[in-house]
Amino acid sequence: MARLLGRPPAAGFTVAVRRDDGAVVVIENDPFLDDGRPMPTRYWLVDPELNRAVSRLEAAGGAKSAAAAVGAEELAAAHSRYAAERDGAIPAGHVGPRPSGGVGGTRRGVKCLHAHLAWFLAGGDDPVGRYVADRLALDCSPFVVARGG
Repeated sequence: MARLLGRPPAAGFTVAVRRDDGAVVVIENDPFLDDGRPMPTRYWLVDPELNRAVSRLEAAGGAKSAAAAVGAEELAAAHSRYAAERDGAIPAGHVGPRPSGGVGGTRRGVKCLHAHLAWFLAGGDDPVGRYVADRLALDCSPFVVARGG
């Protein structure tokens, strides 16, 4: 995983999505880093090929285009769903700082197309992730949701 991330992981994680050949595509992070700090980004796209493609889309103004295409209300609802899912993974009785925000740690707008696509591929109801997949003409058939595996 350190090779895919470009550094050692700073939090516990599980594999959320694999290619049908077993290659890891998306990881699902624990809600806290190993040192106890909040980890707002639940899903990370670690597939090198997809990362490059999404980076090209972002560089071409994709975040702004996605936000305009999806609309503020639908985007706000997606951020709320993401936050609720993440918060559901926080142990009951947790005391201390908590992760905040929605997809990519933001409450409004589109911060990171990578985070949106990662959540969408992991089964999240993310209209921006769907937008990214459509723009990339992404064939999702070789992806297998593999949470925990």
